[in-house]
Amino acid sequence: MNATAARDPRTALVLFSGGQDSTTCLAWALERFRRVETVGFDYGQRHLIEMDCRLTVREELRVQFPHWADRLGDDHVLDLGLIGQLSDTALTAEREIEYQANGLPNTFVPGRNLLFLGFAATLAYRRGASVLVGGMCETDYSGYPDCRDNTLKALQVALSLGLATPMTLETPLMFLTKAQTWDLSEQLGGQTLVELIIAHTHTCYLGERGTRHPWGHGCGHCPACELRHAGHTAWLADAG
Repeated sequence: MNATAARDPRTALVLFSGGQDSTTCLAWALERFRRVETVGFDYGQRHLIEMDCRLTVREELRVQFPHWADRLGDDHVLDLGLIGQLSDTALTAEREIEYQANGLPNTFVPGRNLLFLGFAATLAYRRGASVLVGGMCETDYSGYPDCRDNTLKALQVALSLGLATPMTLETPLMFLTKAQTWDLSEQLGGQTLVELIIAHTHTCYLGERGTRHPWGHGCGHCPACELRHAGHTAWLADAG
């Protein structure tokens, strides 16, 4: 852990869904910034389990990591139901998950991260935050174009120009594999954070919470579960 970065006086706003990646990013931000707030989005997703999980994760972080508790500030939820109206995808409607002709899975919600970050930047501006933190990754991912580094770099420039103030987009997972993301979690919070992620975060596209696997809850066969499972297996193999 970087002791110098931990003294960063800026306020960060973490795009926080309650999943593995955003929870790891929240821990990463809490280790570095003086104050950290979170924002979630209700965009008409087909299940709202992640919206419940995110509150549990925030509370567990406060309880289990008291040295972060005074840094964890307010939570915000923005209603972006318009996205659900515009997008007919497997994340916003009861449809089978499959790959489309363009090679992307039909879980891709066009422009979702662009809209998320635009609204998050507006909120950050009002809250006095100058850093946005997101769990976007272009290594182990489903190929979404709005998760790629070039997209985020271009958006950082556009947001900073449009707001007439520097707005930094931090994506600590951008070039990490899922195995490396599990490793980063352990570096940040030891086995306590790893267990918190397994027990309380939600990634499954189908909203399954019944079965707890070694890597967490989920259906086990949607793209999100497959990535999480494969990463956990590879991390354990590397650690062993």
